[in-house]
Amino acid sequence: MSDATAYRVLARKYRPETFADLVGQEAMVRTLKNAFEADRIAQAFIMTGIRGTGKTTTARIIAKGMNCIGADGTSGPTTEPCGKCEHCTAIMEGRHVDVIEMDAASNTGVANIREIIDSVHYRAASARYKVYIIDEVHMLSTGAFNALLKTLEEPPEHVKFIFATTEIRKVPVTVLSRCQRFDLRRIEPEVMIALLRKIAAGETAQIADDALALITRAAEGSARDATSLLDQAISHGAGETTALQVRAMLGLADRARVLDLLEMILRGDAAGALTEIGSQYAEGADPMAVLRDLAEITHWISVVKITPDAAEDPTISPEERDRGRVMADALPIRVLTRLWQMLLKALEEVASAPNAMMAAEMAIIRLTHVADLPSPDELVRTLQNTPAPSAGAAPMAGHAPAPKGGGSAQAIQQPQTRMAANPNGAGPTAALANEPSAALALYPTFEHVLELIRHNRDVKLLVEVETSLQLAAYQPGRVEFVPTDNAPRDLAQRLGAKLQLWTGNRWAVSIVNTGGAPTIASIRDAKDNALREEAEEHPLMQAVMAQFPRAKITAIRTPQDIAAAAVEEALPEVEDEWDPFEDS
Repeated sequence: MSDATAYRVLARKYRPETFADLVGQEAMVRTLKNAFEADRIAQAFIMTGIRGTGKTTTARIIAKGMNCIGADGTSGPTTEPCGKCEHCTAIMEGRHVDVIEMDAASNTGVANIREIIDSVHYRAASARYKVYIIDEVHMLSTGAFNALLKTLEEPPEHVKFIFATTEIRKVPVTVLSRCQRFDLRRIEPEVMIALLRKIAAGETAQIADDALALITRAAEGSARDATSLLDQAISHGAGETTALQVRAMLGLADRARVLDLLEMILRGDAAGALTEIGSQYAEGADPMAVLRDLAEITHWISVVKITPDAAEDPTISPEERDRGRVMADALPIRVLTRLWQMLLKALEEVASAPNAMMAAEMAIIRLTHVADLPSPDELVRTLQNTPAPSAGAAPMAGHAPAPKGGGSAQAIQQPQTRMAANPNGAGPTAALANEPSAALALYPTFEHVLELIRHNRDVKLLVEVETSLQLAAYQPGRVEFVPTDNAPRDLAQRLGAKLQLWTGNRWAVSIVNTGGAPTIASIRDAKDNALREEAEEHPLMQAVMAQFPRAKITAIRTPQDIAAAAVEEALPEVEDEWDPFEDS
């Protein structure tokens, strides 16, 4: 096949050759035109944007404009290159000796940049400027960027740099500050559809408008993606290409059927929804694409509810637009946001599941189940119709009063006091029990002993004391307890040794057989259980449980707890003041 008849893909065949051919980038084109007309051409440009918006194409057009000499060979830099002179032709074909294109993804090192640095000192062989176009510049290594900085800041007058990148944040700020930056925008749907229609007419291809809308939506603002999909759609249609053929080509579900599926979900029709998604799957729709369409429609309906003008989207058919408006009027925003959050979670599950269809079906079942749940205002009205509780009713979770009788430790901190026995009625033990020293007077109750253990951060001992020690008698310097069945054998010895170490006084810790009070842990658990039982018996809580049978009480906060937390949060943080005379 000769070069004259060789097929070229549409993305290359219809690549813009002048600034006038660039679509959707009017702001950048205006700036460049003004710069060329005022002879204020920057030494370096950097183009950034998503894939397929024309970054490399713009770089070539700039290179053409700077080196174009016109048909008569006398023109200077221009924003309207002739496309016929030797320089324009060679640049667009990628064979100009003075326009060097480099892919930074495969030339990332300092050695590659050193070749540029060594060659910039030589003037252009035939063109007006020597232009270096570096694509995907963010792929350069840190060393390569640093090596380029000096040359980029003060290049020779005959050298221009043009960078292109999709990851502008990965480019060092030292490079960005030396370049004139242009952000290429996503191409708007109206402009994209017009471009595709023009290309289709140039190829004498028949393609429906709704098919062009599908291609535009799938391209997501990328001209290259759109022209590539158009190229594929023309081949797929073999005549007039319809939306049904494009949808099958892209593996998309019918948007009308996706709306039907959404309506079934919102009605709570699990059987119908499963049948519908199964039918779409059998016809070739990807489960991930179906859920993605559900999420996209949910987002669109939410936006239409807030901003009705958003319904005027050229990529959406009139029938879908009318159905979307009806759903936006009928659905509250809380239902839409809940649906959106659950669809995002479902997309993650489908992406990681071994069987995408099974995961999608489970997601549909969850969504239909949630549709039957009452809305918050309906639940509030139901609770308001519940008879008011009596004056002695138990508190609800989160607002329970403090238990009567004080905290768990207070219930055992004053057991019956026993005097140490001595045959002679005197001696060290009696003196210790009857006349505690000033240091031992700091621990009048067993709660103070617990606080001492906490202060010294002996977690193991604290847990053993709270769970294994049944206090029988206490007075400063003396502890008597009944051990539980699972108590460590050396608990009395270790507790006495630790207390003597921390207080500097000897403690008599002994084991008795009877008279022990419940452990601190059991008292604490009993208090929590009592609060939980009181909360569960409250009529308001029972009404909540009736609406949400699987709900559980996870925490109970008493008014005292809330007040204590508020006081703690209100305390200002005091920084340690610097004392100039300290450690001098």
